[in-house]
Amino acid sequence: MKDGEAAEAAEDGGRRARRRPLGLPVVLLVLGLLFALPWATLFAFGTGWPLPVFVAGTAVFGAGLVSFPFLMAAGHGRRRNDRASRVADTTLGVVWVLFSWSVLGDLVHLVLIGLGAGGADRARAVALGVAAVAVVLLAWGHYEAMRVPRIRRVDVPLPRLGGGLDGTRVVVLADTHYGPIDRARWSERVTEAVNALDADVVVHAGDIADGTPAQRTAQSAPLGTVRARLAKVYVTGNHEYFGEAQGWLDRMAELGWEPLHNRHVVVERGGDALVLAGVDDVTAESSGLAGHRANLLGALEGADPERPVLLVAHQPKYVAQAAAAGIDLQISGHTHGGQIWPFHFLVRVDQPVVQGLSRHGERTRLYTSRGSGFWGPPFRVFAPSEITVLTLRAGEADGEGQDSQGSQGAGGGATV
Repeated sequence: MKDGEAAEAAEDGGRRARRRPLGLPVVLLVLGLLFALPWATLFAFGTGWPLPVFVAGTAVFGAGLVSFPFLMAAGHGRRRNDRASRVADTTLGVVWVLFSWSVLGDLVHLVLIGLGAGGADRARAVALGVAAVAVVLLAWGHYEAMRVPRIRRVDVPLPRLGGGLDGTRVVVLADTHYGPIDRARWSERVTEAVNALDADVVVHAGDIADGTPAQRTAQSAPLGTVRARLAKVYVTGNHEYFGEAQGWLDRMAELGWEPLHNRHVVVERGGDALVLAGVDDVTAESSGLAGHRANLLGALEGADPERPVLLVAHQPKYVAQAAAAGIDLQISGHTHGGQIWPFHFLVRVDQPVVQGLSRHGERTRLYTSRGSGFWGPPFRVFAPSEITVLTLRAGEADGEGQDSQGSQGAGGGATV
């Protein structure tokens, strides 16, 4: 390394070191706000509850605030204690829903005060309303998270697709997040739903699990029974790089899938061919794992440039590189559709699309799945999970493709 480069690297390291201490205060501030606002809405802000109610509510929120960081560290740190994860993740979901609706409740309360209709009775009504809405949404959200995803069907026009591949069914799984809650039976039912769709290609777009292959053996095992006429392909998501990314690539190969670790395969039907390419997650390079990074050039090496390309990349924001390379269709997950409203507003800050089919540049289309499972909090609020059937259509079409969602069942399309 040259002296100038060494000096620049040292300066950059110094800047990172100076920034690092700011992280903890910011995290603590956000965490305190998440707990403090719901507590104030429910038990302060003029509610005038009897002292025992106030003390009990304060004790519950105080205990949650103090224990939460330790539970998260035990559950998601090196120890990976599943019981601690379940408690911490559920707590996070509950407090997020309470926080979101406390904001809305407090705005209503401020309007009432401005209209001269304040007082303890109104404050209590707002508090009870926030609590009631939160209970209903959490119960419904838990059901939505734990059920088998509904089937979502989308027609995707690809002008370069050969006629022999018209009607090809691509079934998409993403973000299964096998984790601290044992969902082995759920995994079996998801596999049954996928197999009922008579897929030509099945894609798993990453974030397969939270934990190692050894920890999630039973939950991932049903993926070995997935059927597809032409190919079953898988790419890593960012969560694989919190654990054993190479282990998951090996595990999926063991289960009969094609791990697209910066590589491609070609499928053919009716005399026409389609390139199925995949890249590692965009976080792979920073993981320090040798040989892991998002490498589109490597994934397409040796592919016929005249053939249409379906690229699997975990995060939607990789579409900038895909569009620059003239990719025909990118399939992604990662966003969960926001998972718990209104988190999708924050997701949109980081990603170009939260869910659905979109167009980027002259050629490239992007399909972003809301995901089949959930991360962390076992809730989905206004962001339903999905198993997606993308029916590839040769040539242009009116609009950006038909999108429909229904109950579990076999999809339509041409017979192979």
